[in-house]
Amino acid sequence: MSINDLRSSLRGSANKEQAKILQKFFKTGPGEYGEGDLFLGIKVPLLRSISHKHLNLTFDELQELIKSQIHEERMSALMILVKRFPVSSTAGKEKIYKFYLKNAKNINNWDLVDLTAPQIVGGYLFDKDKRILEKLAGSKNLWKKRISMIATYGFIKENQFDTALNIAEKLLNDENDLIHKAVGWMLREIGKRDIKTEEIFLKDRYKRMPRTMLRYAIEKFSENKRKAYLLGKI
Repeated sequence: MSINDLRSSLRGSANKEQAKILQKFFKTGPGEYGEGDLFLGIKVPLLRSISHKHLNLTFDELQELIKSQIHEERMSALMILVKRFPVSSTAGKEKIYKFYLKNAKNINNWDLVDLTAPQIVGGYLFDKDKRILEKLAGSKNLWKKRISMIATYGFIKENQFDTALNIAEKLLNDENDLIHKAVGWMLREIGKRDIKTEEIFLKDRYKRMPRTMLRYAIEKFSENKRKAYLLGKI
């Protein structure tokens, strides 16, 4: 199947009312983080089903999709890469990983990052030098920074927390709410597996963390402990 077949399937599944909802939900207005993003209005399960029928697309075709202004076209390309990654050869995985990072500026909404960075970036770097994540965390690009944090979910799931904590430290004073949420989320995931490790990290930092980041990080704590953190009485 070709890129035209995929696009035809996507447009055949478009939903104008759902598209209007998504345009607002993903903040696509002037000056918002998703400014200019266009939606067809296809929900994730259906989009994934369509994408997985086109796994044979070439990297040139995937490049065309990932540069598209249409959100679902970019997501479709990424879903294809996620599906192909675990069954690819070592060289194939490296190619997917490099393609992903080369196109990081086009992975430009939080759902695009969250559904793909742990599998591709986290999956590739799992047993490798992870300093590239520090570079991404230091970028001025919002989405590269979010990739650096969310990619560590792949390590957290395997009870490897050091890289996630390192990236969280580097992003602790970031000004963007989407980074606050990403860091808080990953800290929460660490705490679900090892509460002591999360609390050691929070101890000397929670009073200076952005409020949203802290709320996300302590979401699974008991009510009394959450209140204590929010009141600065730990």
